Amino acid sequence: MTNKLNLGILISGSGNTLQNFIDQIETQKLPATIQIVISSKPDVAGLNRARKHNLRTTVIPYANYTSIDAFSRAITDELDKYPIDLITLAGFVHFYNIPEKYRGKVMNIHPGLIPAFSGHHYYGRKVHEAVITYGAKVSGCTVHFADNIYDNGPIIIQRAVSVHDDDTPDTLAERVFQAECEAYPEAIRLFAEGRLKIEGRKVRIIK
Repeated sequence: MTNKLNLGILISGSGNTLQNFIDQIETQKLPATIQIVISSKPDVAGLNRARKHNLRTTVIPYANYTSIDAFSRAITDELDKYPIDLITLAGFVHFYNIPEKYRGKVMNIHPGLIPAFSGHHYYGRKVHEAVITYGAKVSGCTVHFADNIYDNGPIIIQRAVSVHDDDTPDTLAERVFQAECEAYPEAIRLFAEGRLKIEGRKVRIIK
């Protein structure tokens, strides 16, 4: 049975992933309601995208906090105002210290094939630059449950994308993002269907 999920979405920039979620929800491909969009930065395009679709938004500026713990508590306090089933990190570039009550209820997407080119400081364009510089032939995206270590939580879905000899970080990013647009909603749908079971480092997809 598929349950309609209440999502809390954390962003830091353009909101491209958020827009993908909005489009999927509006075409009834994603069984979800976006309860709140939280941005770690003011005046970003993602906030404009959210407001255009009449979504609730709030800004919790990372720059205003002296510690990750204080920043994370502020995010949790805001999320707690809503009936959140799943928190999705959508281009969120800061560390969120996940409290126990949200363990196994936070997803992230990484624009690379974890564990390659992942961890602290590996995000966005930096990942694609590193892939090309290293000479890797394959990249892609990884949807995983987030834990309290950068890019460490158990993997739900991965999609591979070939790296072309003439790729730039931008051209590779574009193809990887197309894979993300399919993989992230698929992982959320599996969660909504109750088909994801975390077993240590692995996520088993129940048939």
